[in-house]
Order: sequence, then structure tokens, then C-alpha cells
Amino acid sequence: MNRVWVIVTILVIQVLSAVFFISDILSAYVGLWTQPLPWQWREWMEIMAAIGLATGVGFGAVSLWYAHRERRVAEARLRRAASAFADLLHERFAEWGLTPAEKDVALFAIKGMSTAEIAVLRKTSEGTVKAQTNAIYRKAGVGGRSQLLSLFIEDLMRDDNAVRQTLIAAPAEGPAATTDADDRARLGAS
Repeated sequence: MNRVWVIVTILVIQVLSAVFFISDILSAYVGLWTQPLPWQWREWMEIMAAIGLATGVGFGAVSLWYAHRERRVAEARLRRAASAFADLLHERFAEWGLTPAEKDVALFAIKGMSTAEIAVLRKTSEGTVKAQTNAIYRKAGVGGRSQLLSLFIEDLMRDDNAVRQTLIAAPAEGPAATTDADDRARLGAS
């Protein structure tokens, strides 16, 4: 909140400084002032306006530097998150014992592609893709695509490794064998 007030203050100073210089130029051509100011006052006003504009330029440069730094930090976090998600996918696929074809289908399903789209990409029939997705869901212990995706999202959002160890140790009995209470307990009541 303090940063916003600093920006607003600097902006107001810049606007007032610009208005001073523009009105000074216009007064020479249009004759806005009928009585000139004493030269000492005028010099001080010009100095203050110049300082105001220079301060705005300096603050703008600092703000630009901060924005660039924050963008680099955000990009680094995004790269780490993307890398962590890819690592998590490979780890989970290995835990579940997915075949290479099932890994491809699971990845396409997580990306949100339909069964028909996956079939076209894999150059196979929709029935084969459906059978592979059912095998993936069974091995993962989930009932569908949204639950599959939620496993990965919850893993990424978790602060510690305790939930992952619980999920690894718990045998996947299939989606029908668990209740909502079991799922909450297994996922650490996220």
C-alpha cells in the first residue's frame, strides 16, 4: 500500500511540474499572466519543477527495474513449477507401472484432450484409448480424469512430503473402494 502512495505522490509532482512548464510556455505565446512573477520566485519554481520531473524519471527507472526483477523471479518460479510438475508426472507414472502407451494417453488426458483427439494423435481407435484410460484410472486408484488431475495438483500444492508417502504406501484398490472421508484422510484433509 505504501508503494501505491509513493507512486501517486510522484505522479502528482510530475503532473504539477509539467503543468508549470507548459503554462510558462503558453503564457509567453498567449499572454496568460498579466503580471510577471519576481525572478527569484520564478527561479525557485523552475528548480522545484525540474527536481519534480527528475525525481519522477528516477522513480520510473527504479520501478521499471523492480518490475523487471519481479518478472524474472516469476518466470523462474514458473519454470520450477513446470519442471516439478513434469518430475511428478514421471514419478507417478512409474509408481503406477504405466506402459509407454498408457503414459502417452495419461499425459494427453491431463492436458485436457478428448478421447477422440488422443486417438487421432496416437493413430489408434477410440476404443483402445478408452481401454487405456480405464487402465490408467484403475492403476492410479481414481474414478476419472478430474480425479487424476487433482492428484497432481494436490501433490504440487502440498508443503511437505508426508502425503506423498501416505499415497505411495496405500495400495490402490480402485475408486469404488474409497469414500470421501477416506480420500480426505489419505490426502491430509487438504
